[in-house]
Amino acid sequence: MPGYSEPMTPDPDHGEETYKGSGKFENCAAIITGADSGIGRAVAIAFAREGADVIISYFSEDEDAKETARWVEKAGRRALLARGDVKDETYCRSLIETALEKFGRLDVLINNAAHQASFESIEDISTEEWHTTLDTNLSAMFYLCRAAVPVMKPGSSIINTSSINFKQPSSGLLAYAMTKGAIANFTGGLAGLVADKGIRVNAVAPGPIWTPLIPSTLPEEKIESFGKSTPLGRAGQPAELAAAYVYLAAEDASYVTGAVLPVTGGRLML
Repeated sequence: MPGYSEPMTPDPDHGEETYKGSGKFENCAAIITGADSGIGRAVAIAFAREGADVIISYFSEDEDAKETARWVEKAGRRALLARGDVKDETYCRSLIETALEKFGRLDVLINNAAHQASFESIEDISTEEWHTTLDTNLSAMFYLCRAAVPVMKPGSSIINTSSINFKQPSSGLLAYAMTKGAIANFTGGLAGLVADKGIRVNAVAPGPIWTPLIPSTLPEEKIESFGKSTPLGRAGQPAELAAAYVYLAAEDASYVTGAVLPVTGGRLML
């Protein structure tokens, strides 16, 4: 950890050659955390092709982040690289300040950065590991939303990344799965708090998606069967998530807030 895109086999599909924009976000500005690879990169490419300038927040994966920026700029939009640790409240505030300083606005905040690690026993989860998971997946989302809400205008959108684990928790991902349930709960609560400001808050709940998080955190035997338990019989690609984020941020979803949209390959979230 953290995982990187280049060593992955097969290569993840981020929609580089497939996503077609239609101008949904002309002259808008978005912050995407964890945007160096995986779902974050796919969303950054899609948002850029829809017309948005993008702040690419990432931890330490410089080459992956530069590749995301290259695709954003190829779409004719501005890409700002923002290396830092979302566990740091000061860094989170700086992302909001950078959006206002460089773009003059913040229309979409996507809380996508995540930490997970697999353990066979609760005794194996150290206190440090527990807090790393909570601070990355939950505290960062709180810091960013608290700083973003006062500067976002009516029509703006916050989108969080939950997981099928919030309904079907994996026992080997105890801390991660717990945070994904909390993200869904936070999404509904914040949606109610900011509805009168005209800000919508939703979440996407991915199923098994082929991102660097998977080979860098799961045992080899689980990687080999990853995604095969879904009704579709395979893992999803990051590109297959991007349209869900676009929908939730766009005017098409103007009456949708407090929702968790599943993209799970047919695994049910009832």
